[in-house]
Amino acid sequence: MNYKDPSLPTAARVDDLVARMTLREKAGLLFHTIWFAPPPGAETAESMIDGRHMNHFNVLGGGSPREMAEWHNALQERAAATRLGIPVTFSTDPRHSFSSNPGASMMAGAFSQWPEPPGLAAIGSAELVRKFADIARREYVAVGIRVALHPQIDLVTEPRWSRANGTFGQDAELTSRLVRAYILGFQGERLGPGGVACMTKHFPGGGPQKDGEDPHFAHGREQVYPGGRFEHHLKPFEAAFDAGTSQIMPYYGMPVGTEHEEVGFGFNKGVITGLLRERYSFDGIVCTDWGLITDAFIMGQEMPARAWGVEHLTPAERMLKAIEAGVDQFGGEACPDLLVELVEDGRISTARLDESVRRVLREKFTLGLFDAPFVDPDAAEEVVGRADFARAGFEAQTASLTLLKNGPLPLADGARVYVEGVDADVAAGYGKVVATPEEADVAVVRLAAPYEHRPGAFEAFFHSGSLAFPAAEIDRITRLQATVPTVVDVYLERPAVFPEIAEGAVAVVADYGASDRALLDVLFGRAEPQGRLPYELPRSMAAVEASPSDVPGGTADPLYPFGHGLTS
Repeated sequence: MNYKDPSLPTAARVDDLVARMTLREKAGLLFHTIWFAPPPGAETAESMIDGRHMNHFNVLGGGSPREMAEWHNALQERAAATRLGIPVTFSTDPRHSFSSNPGASMMAGAFSQWPEPPGLAAIGSAELVRKFADIARREYVAVGIRVALHPQIDLVTEPRWSRANGTFGQDAELTSRLVRAYILGFQGERLGPGGVACMTKHFPGGGPQKDGEDPHFAHGREQVYPGGRFEHHLKPFEAAFDAGTSQIMPYYGMPVGTEHEEVGFGFNKGVITGLLRERYSFDGIVCTDWGLITDAFIMGQEMPARAWGVEHLTPAERMLKAIEAGVDQFGGEACPDLLVELVEDGRISTARLDESVRRVLREKFTLGLFDAPFVDPDAAEEVVGRADFARAGFEAQTASLTLLKNGPLPLADGARVYVEGVDADVAAGYGKVVATPEEADVAVVRLAAPYEHRPGAFEAFFHSGSLAFPAAEIDRITRLQATVPTVVDVYLERPAVFPEIAEGAVAVVADYGASDRALLDVLFGRAEPQGRLPYELPRSMAAVEASPSDVPGGTADPLYPFGHGLTS
């Protein structure tokens, strides 16, 4: 079979394989669904790989590096035994930092642990971002993950949006500079067998959500541009195209009040074909965000298809509209029979189907999956979380910490310390941990940016709503500050509003995913903070509500502006 001959050009191998494929084999190739690890039973593998001819899986969960590698190899063996032996492509959401959201990211686990992307932006070094991406690439490849469902390069122009912690912040120039380094670190100068393909998201920019709500949910489906900045949100994607991103994911949101049809971006021909394909000449894979076609239950929560603006269409009609818009793959879906029916009914031509099939196969060949689909479990154990990788991640954590206000830092070794939100055993390596504020020389308190609790097990992971701390929490912290000099660290998974807390603190630090040890190293002078705010911190919720959702840095008189950060 010519497609198995590695000496042939990729285009020739693709042509040969496409000519051998049945309609059902082609259809299965265009679905990229979720697979939970540890592996499901043989019945599920048989249904997905043998029955529906699917071979793209977004891996959730994990296990040890050896377990992940062995599971990967077992599924590759299953795929190799199919009629054409098309290998499986495994993908993942980010898994190198501190946040866990089943719709967006995973905890690092065995992988090296780094600050989240806003922390990388706080450091602002393209060289460091490329180093991170190269390390993450090596760890991914070791366990068989070959597609990164990232970077996320939306601009945080609406401070309330729950997805800020996946971005490089509010600034288009900074994001553009860092995304280029990120993609080059994962893919290399040219994507090949040692690379990890990047599915860059969320085209054409998912930041300007109405009221900061997220379009995973119907109440957040509208994306608005009161400041007229639609074009501004395209700038980071231009850098991604320049770096050669292999894939693009459109977001769920539907544009309101623009020249484009008011339907979700995954159904939007003006955006996918007009902007992405024609204006930017993008010929890589376009994969929808997860769950645009069929309803589902996620963590027990009923989730309607994110078919915003086309809710009235049947699943088959939604699929047709997305393909006509220019989509190649359907994320989070496992219904190739619908696509088969559309082709058999003549509503989608074989030529249009083959256009997407060729793009998907081309990437599999480019990644070398047909020629070397298996990984070495011994090497996976050696590579994932390697000591020098872990050390580099820890150093990035300390560097990303952003000193917003300083009085007594660095703290004296051996000082009597009262801690909240800090592991007392870790703190004992720096000072004498005491039980009450009254006994302490200084208090160290770790807080997280506030949010409004939402119903539903899945929606609870999306921290939206007010950025202000509740009055009771402000009162509690200010009473502590009146008792003992207090250093406050705030985890900025999104911007926070805390003028009263900042005023009463002797020092204020921002973090974007950092261990207790990283924070204490900075507070006690063992490491230097280098971070600069990747997004401004508003002074009040009134300022947030009055600011246009598509304009970066749009709040009046911010408590701390974009780029603020002290070194001592």
